[in-house]
Amino acid sequence: MPVTTPAARRLALKTLLEAGRTIVVPGCHDALSAMLVAEAGFEVGYVGSYATAAADLGLPDVGALGLDDLTHRARRVADTVAVPVVADAEGGFHEPGNIWRTVQAFEDAGVAAIHIEDHAGGKHTDLPQSLIPLEAMIARLKAALEARRDPNFQIIARTDAVWATRDPQEAQRRVRAFAAAGADMVFPTGATPEMIAGFRSDVPARYVVIDGPGHPRFAGRETAASLVLYYGFSLFAATRGLTAALGRFRADPAAGLDDLMEPVEAFEDRLGYRAFTDRARRYHPQ
Repeated sequence: MPVTTPAARRLALKTLLEAGRTIVVPGCHDALSAMLVAEAGFEVGYVGSYATAAADLGLPDVGALGLDDLTHRARRVADTVAVPVVADAEGGFHEPGNIWRTVQAFEDAGVAAIHIEDHAGGKHTDLPQSLIPLEAMIARLKAALEARRDPNFQIIARTDAVWATRDPQEAQRRVRAFAAAGADMVFPTGATPEMIAGFRSDVPARYVVIDGPGHPRFAGRETAASLVLYYGFSLFAATRGLTAALGRFRADPAAGLDDLMEPVEAFEDRLGYRAFTDRARRYHPQ
């Protein structure tokens, strides 16, 4: 278990952002994948609705998740690692007068930041897409900023204007309004590195972007973004690896398959079996 506190992890994220570097953030679909992300040396983890819907419920990410679904998974991830975790708060789940419940639920879950979006309706489909009015989004954002109890808890304002409605000009207009309303970071999903550079010349805020399948590539490039989220990294990698392993196993159950699996001793050391044994012996001497 991590030895740091939620407050310390929030301060750590703020400090990382103030350093001005671009931070690469792999997605974590569960507590174990979060442990692996931290062990690999990444400074921040991410848990989103896409991975939560798939890993926790076996569902598509089309707006079916509730606040409890997301905060439950976010808590499991944040409790497992000592690095800050950024979480997906969808559209905030409440109108402005009650959005404090969303913000404080994620604070209680121990994450360091959340993003709130302006997407209306289901995502990740070819159905008609739309955004909530900008004025409504600004009201939610202001309510969220006022609701936080820890000033280091980051509120990220997300617009899907580029991704959902193919309208970079609207994205830039919304980014400008989000920054003016006091958002800690702005998150124009689907924006290319060139768009981000243009947005930043107009609105010098901290930017969050998405990289990964189906999105513009930011990896290995000079970018004006503060956080680059690979939202489905662990989910996609685990699914591909397990699918291949199961295929081999099904084809020849008698074959040697040790190369597909982590050695049991290494796996159990990662999870703390040895530490438990030491504690048990210390408290219950033979």
